[in-house]
Formats: sequence, structure tokens, C-alpha cells
Amino acid sequence: MPYNIAMVSDNFFPQPGGVESHMYQLASKLVDRGHKVIIVTHAYPGRTGIRYLTNGIKTYHVPFWTIYRETTFPTVFSFFPMFRNIVIRERIEIVHGHASLSNLCHEAILHARTMGLRTVFTDHSLFGFADAGSILTNKLLKFTLSDVDHCICVSHTCKENCVLRADLDPSMVSVIPNAVVADNFRPLSQNTTESRSPSAPGPPRPLGPSDDITIVVISRLFYNKGIDLLIAAIPRILANQPHVRFIVAGSGPKAIDFEQMVERNVLQDRVTLLGPVRHEQVRDVMVRGQIYLNPSLMEAFGTVIVEAASCGLYVVCTRVGGVPEVLPSHMTEFAAPEVDDLVAATNRAIEKIRSGKVRTDLFHNQVKQMYSWTDVAQRTERIYDEVSTNRSLALIDRLKRYYGCGVWAGKLFVMCAVVDFLLFIFLEIFAPRERIDICKDWPKKAFNKDSKEEERNNPKSDVISRKRSPRHRRRKGQETDGS
Repeated sequence: MPYNIAMVSDNFFPQPGGVESHMYQLASKLVDRGHKVIIVTHAYPGRTGIRYLTNGIKTYHVPFWTIYRETTFPTVFSFFPMFRNIVIRERIEIVHGHASLSNLCHEAILHARTMGLRTVFTDHSLFGFADAGSILTNKLLKFTLSDVDHCICVSHTCKENCVLRADLDPSMVSVIPNAVVADNFRPLSQNTTESRSPSAPGPPRPLGPSDDITIVVISRLFYNKGIDLLIAAIPRILANQPHVRFIVAGSGPKAIDFEQMVERNVLQDRVTLLGPVRHEQVRDVMVRGQIYLNPSLMEAFGTVIVEAASCGLYVVCTRVGGVPEVLPSHMTEFAAPEVDDLVAATNRAIEKIRSGKVRTDLFHNQVKQMYSWTDVAQRTERIYDEVSTNRSLALIDRLKRYYGCGVWAGKLFVMCAVVDFLLFIFLEIFAPRERIDICKDWPKKAFNKDSKEEERNNPKSDVISRKRSPRHRRRKGQETDGS
């Protein structure tokens, strides 16, 4: 059964990142399966209003003030009129929020429940329990998830963390990992136009002691990404390895510290700082190296290390969060989140690459078999099927859930829910639904499991389907009704 789905988060393109890529790829695959998907995010400089992405994905850039790391200022209720208008215009049935720190996500789930819509939340992060920021975030998450239909986490570690933070029933939390478009992250040897050698790809050639090895780092330059570890480790690695170079791409508040480290140690000829790179340029940067270094201090999944392995890079990463779940041991060299261990793990990886013990030429096909956005979309679709059968809760039942969130916080949450419901009644009276224009849907793709199986077994069926497509009819000069 096709659904009309709204994915809501502060984290979306043009800002690069794992959550942004996850939302787009999942939305695109859901559209391929016959669903309607829109994205609701905040406006960016030069990108406001409504935009259309590939595959007919409509994006609403709402004009709200952003504060920290492209997150909107929490307003709680001012987003409701605009959100209600979007939901009614697009005939939305399921609201799917992403990211624990997204204010738009939390507010959208609250308003969606007030309107009687089904809600799903995907958690992409890990948080602690002791510092003030984590305590406030966890309390906000408990408020939101106490009245959500289902929760999705990107790793088993993320699920354990989310269940503890929001005091959830583990049965209402599913684990659906991220994925990667493997064809977009092919090794250099598998692209004939870029290959250094015309011969077919084979086992990597052992490198001599004087051959250069390039280590690639692509990350946001923030503390939680382990940039302080990286700043301390790079001079020590380069001091022990005279034929090693670094390529570092990314931006953030730690960029100045990084530049100072390079100048202080006179490493301008061995450390290349690229600054921010667009997601479509990530592969071109990765294939310039043999090793990918990920020094993150906290990571729920780590999509970038899957992309690096798909590009044929040997991965050195810290054993934190859900990272050990992502790749098998023969693709990775693990280290504790400490400078000494990170340096030692990187040196071990360099020696393995020099000796040719690691078959990096096999990584791409292995990753392609392990991760697929089509599989992620299918599993998410099952969640939608499950929540669509849930009965709508009466206001009093929702208030009981909120009231159990804490001695003081519970009363505050109940007040927010009541005010939100009164605002909804006010909007229904003074801005009736009849006055809101209904948008015409983008032509949906007809998805049929039997036909898809037939296409896989019969390559000619793909040619037939293209000949019958609206695009083909337009090329022939015939009119289509767009349905």
C-alpha cells in the first residue's frame, strides 16, 4: 500500500552529512517503491521555499532562524500553522522525523500526533547521561518518543542507548542500518577511464619502503569527531613514516587548530587541507589514498567508513559506539580512542598495505553485498505497514503518557500537549481545511514485486518498460495525462 510520507529534520541538503544522505537515499528508494515522499527542513542562504530534487522529491525549506550547527531555534508552537498547511496540502499520512538534536523533528512529531497522524522517529546519534547537554536532550527525546508509533535506530548500540535515554519499550525500537550506493563509490582500479593501468584489477601490489602511502580523512572538524586526537596523532605518525601523506577534508570549529598544527610542525608539504567538499566529490577524494582514518569519539554508525571501504581503502577507526558493527574485521584496524593506540593502529595499517596482506581490491563487491538502500527502504516500509494499523489515541491517553515523563517535566509536557491541541482547534475553526489548496502529486512509479522479479530474470523487460514510460511517449510526441 503506498503512503504519503513527510520526512522532517533540520539536517538536510545542501548541508553535507550522514543524516542528510540517509534521508535523501531513503526517500528516493521509497519513491521507487511507489510512495510519495516530501522533505521538510529549514531554509538555507539562497535556498528557500519549495525545491524539487531528483526523483520528484519535493523539499519545503521553512524560514526559521538557525542557531547551533544548522539547528533551528526551538519555538514549539509557531511551526504548527505552517506544518499543518504542508500536511494538508500534501495529504500526508506518516510523519518520519530524523535526528535527536533537530528541533523541527521534535515539533513535527508533536504536531503530527495532535493531528492524529502516524509518526516514526529515526535516531542517528549516541548521547551520554551526565553532562547538562545530554540531560536536556534526553528529556526532550523522552517527551517526543513517549507518544511516537515506532522508533528506528541505525545500530544495535544506538538502540541500547536510545532505549535507556528515552525509557522505551525495546519492542517498539527496530534496528535498520545505514547503507551506501556502492556504484557511486567505486575503487580507482574499477573505473576504466581513471585506471592507472589498462589491465584488469587484481591483488594490490606490495609497496616498497620508499613508495608513498596516502591517508585520507573526511570529517566534520568537531570535537566529537575526534579531531583533537587527530591533531595530536598526525605529527607522530609522520615522524615515524617518512613516506606517508595526509589528505584532510572537512570544515568546522577545529579547522583553525588543524591549520596551526600543520604550521607549527612545518607539514605543509605532507598534509593537504581541502576544506569542505560536496558529497558527490567524496569518492574523488577517497580514491587518492590507500587508508581511511576515522578517529571519532562517538558514532552511532559511521556511513563514511562504509563509503571508504567501498572505494577500496583500508579503514583505521576507533572502537566506539556502533562502529564495530559496521564492517568486518578484515577491512578495519581498530584502536582505542587514545592518541597512542591510534598511532599504533595507523602504523599497523601502513605495514599491512606495504606488504600487500590486505585484499582491498575485494572490498567494493563485499560492501555492495552487505549494504543496500533498497533493503533499507523495504525494512522501513514494513515499519510503516505496522504503524498504519495502530489505533489513534484519545487526548487523555496521550496526556497520561506525557504525565509519566517526570515529576516536573511531566506536568510541563502535559501543558505543551494541551496548548498544542487548543491551537489545533483554533486553526481548524479560523483556517479551515477547505481553504487550503491540495497539491497535485508527482506521477508515482508503479511498483510491482512480480514485475521487478521478472525484470531481474529477463533483461529485455527493462527495455520494454522504458519504451512504455511517459518519458518515451513524450519523445514520440504523444500526449500524457501525467497520472
